[in-house]
Amino acid sequence: MTQNSNQPHGSADVLTDGNPTTATGADAGEIAHVAADIGAELAHAQAEVAELKDAWLRAKAETENARRIAQADVAKAHKYAIERFAEDLLPVKDALEKTLTAGDVSLAALQSGAELTLKALRTAFDRAQVVELDPKGEKFDPHRHQAMQMVPSNQPANTVVDVFQKGYLVNDRVLRPALVTVSSGTAGQA
Repeated sequence: MTQNSNQPHGSADVLTDGNPTTATGADAGEIAHVAADIGAELAHAQAEVAELKDAWLRAKAETENARRIAQADVAKAHKYAIERFAEDLLPVKDALEKTLTAGDVSLAALQSGAELTLKALRTAFDRAQVVELDPKGEKFDPHRHQAMQMVPSNQPANTVVDVFQKGYLVNDRVLRPALVTVSSGTAGQA
């Protein structure tokens, strides 16, 4: 903008070099009004920023608290996961101790007590989802069985013919593999 020849010398918007100078009274009022509007908008924006920052900090703190609570719950679950299983094993221990402290007992009474103790143990295993692996006659599975030896047999090759020690699963995960004898399938061949 250049200096206008129709305006008096003291009321020009800008000088010829582009620097602002004095403004007329109407322009000054408009500038003050715009400045007040900008100031109000700035104050509103600053208040909104403070409100959003507060909300963000609260949400962050709430998320952090939820994470800590979840970690504590997981730690408790790990720490006390065995508690129910241990409670189910207590009757088995009690029965075994009672058997050892019983004086002179008949073989039939001992056998009956052992059967009841085994039943209590099976109940504890069922509740804990411990599944017995007795793979005799099944196809050998290296993920669930451990071959101790291979023997000639009339059964097809890679079939379990004998079980030295049963295996166990917990929730379909091998707790202990079954120790087995596997057929080589070569019996009767000469």
